[in-house]
Formats: sequence, C-alpha cells, structure tokens
Amino acid sequence: MILTLPRPDDWHVHLRDGAILRAVLPYTARAFARALVMPNLHTPITSAALARAYRDCILSSLPENCDFTPLMTLYLTDHTNADDLAQGFQNGDLFAAKLYPQGATTNAQHGVSRFEALIAVFERMEKIGMPLSIHGEVADPAVDFFDREAVFVDKILIPLRKQFPALKIILEHVTTRHAVNYVQEAGADLAATITCHHITLSRNAIFEGGLKPHHFCLPVLKREEDRLAVLKAATSGASQFFAGTDSAPHPRAAKESSSGAGGIFSAPHALGLYAQAFEKEGALDKLAAFLSHNGAAFYGVAPNTGTITLEKTDESPAPFKPILTDEGAEIISFPLTQPPLWRLVEPSSSC
Repeated sequence: MILTLPRPDDWHVHLRDGAILRAVLPYTARAFARALVMPNLHTPITSAALARAYRDCILSSLPENCDFTPLMTLYLTDHTNADDLAQGFQNGDLFAAKLYPQGATTNAQHGVSRFEALIAVFERMEKIGMPLSIHGEVADPAVDFFDREAVFVDKILIPLRKQFPALKIILEHVTTRHAVNYVQEAGADLAATITCHHITLSRNAIFEGGLKPHHFCLPVLKREEDRLAVLKAATSGASQFFAGTDSAPHPRAAKESSSGAGGIFSAPHALGLYAQAFEKEGALDKLAAFLSHNGAAFYGVAPNTGTITLEKTDESPAPFKPILTDEGAEIISFPLTQPPLWRLVEPSSSC
C-alpha cells in the first residue's frame, strides 16, 4: 500500500546540541519540512540572539542539500525581556515562546516559577500575535505524578486563558482525556500537539516485564482510557489537533541509570507510527490534515509544497540499531525492537 501526503511539519521536537544534534537531526530533517525546535538545552535559549545562534548551528549540521527549516522558540523564565522577545519575533529569529513550569521536565530548572512575573510578556505576546507553547504540567510534589497535566489545565491554563483571551496557546503533548476535552471545548486560540508514543502506549508499557526506561517520558504515559481519548482526538480530523512528536533523545547511559532521563526518541519512525495508528482507526484519510495542514493553519503559515510517500510493507523490517554519536554514545529509538510496517520511502528532501 502506498500513501502520498503533503510534506508534514513536526510542531514539537528536541534536537539537543553537540554530538547528539549531529546524530539525530537527519532523521527529523528527512521526514519533516519544518520543525518547531525546543529551547531546553543545558544552557537554555533565553534570548533572540541565542535562538539565532542555535538556528545557525542546526543549519550548519544539516546534510548537504537538505531542505529543512528549523523554527526557533524562546525559553521563558521569570526574567524574560518582553522587548527582546517581541523584536526577535518580529525579525524572524523567534517563531514562538515556550513555557516550562520550573522543574517539570528535562532542563526545566530555569523555567517559570511565578506566572505573575510574566504578565508583561504575555500582554506583549497577545498584542503581537506570538504563539505560546506550553509544557502543561504542574511540578508541585504534592500533586500525584499522573495528575500533573489535569491539575495544570484546571489551575493554570484556564485562568491564564481568561486573563489573556486572545493569546494563541498550544498545549503540548496532551496525554489525558481531561486535557483533550478541554481543548475540544475551547475557542479558536487553543490547540494541542499529539505524539506518536502517547497514542501507541499506555502506562502499562513502562512496567511490563520489568521497568522500561525507554518508555519513560514527560509527561508520563497515562491510563488506557486516556490513550484512547488522545487517539480519538488525533484521528478525528479536528483542526485544533496536530502532530508534535516530542522526539527527545538521550544517551543510553542517561536512560538506563538509577535516575533515568525522561524522553522518547521517536524521530526515525514517527511518520510510520502515526500512519499505523490512523490505519487501525480507519482514519488514513485524516492523516494529511493532522500531519500537514492543521498545525500550519493554527500557526498562520502556508502549508509546505511537495509531497512525501509512505509505503506499508508485508515484511517485518529489521530491528532498528541504536544510533551512535560521533562521541561514541548510543541513542535508542522507539519502538525498541520492531519498527512499524509503514515506512518513509520518498522523503521530503535529499537528507
């Protein structure tokens, strides 16, 4: 079976930097024409100048003749400069701003601890039409780990949207029925990205046959009823849901440790996993909207030109080998063993 789609976008990806960037970038650039690049590096991207330098680093790391556009985000802190943010957005150095609640995920220790400190920033973003991408979890240790997204929606997101009703917000990597229902009922200025792993796995996958560190991600996998709700939203064709892989590579040693890092590296197989999930739901006719149209429309940019081709094979592909960085670190991809039967056979560029 052959499926031809308009060139897709990944509206949430982690490319890291250094040796990991050089190792993982070709997998995203081969599959996606554009990607919204997350700013939570060890030294976070907290200014327009840093975003510009990071974009230059990504572009210089691309394979030759690779047609790929990284879209840069600003890491918000309690001390973000609204003038720098606005100027960076207006001159094209910044595409969106990213809000990490302090301590909520990888390298979020510099994130926002006091939302009232960003009132001037949110006012400026609302005025200039700059999108706000949110990691929607509270980091309060008193909140059950599996409830962090739902509590964020109720205690942070709903009041934030009431205070800034015209602020364009993307609730990243939704994982719960509660969040899906809220996005579905909200107005046109709220959307959500959905990962391939959150529509493929429930939280049982973390524990089956022993602890699976490569299935640990942030936000964490949820109940089966939540997975089904997120899957239904993704395959519904609703315009407020679109693809954001949240592909998040870590060295194998960082995952397989006494304090394993949160993140799933899905870039090599993301398109195949989305296609597989949509096919099982009888929704392949909705895949183009989810991958190629909905996100572009929400962000207010033109859809990509050109196409990609996916093929479903009858033969099981060989297991995917770990990626080896030029510094010798291994990176394990999701799925851990057998790749999906859908594969990219005609990429969107020469990567």
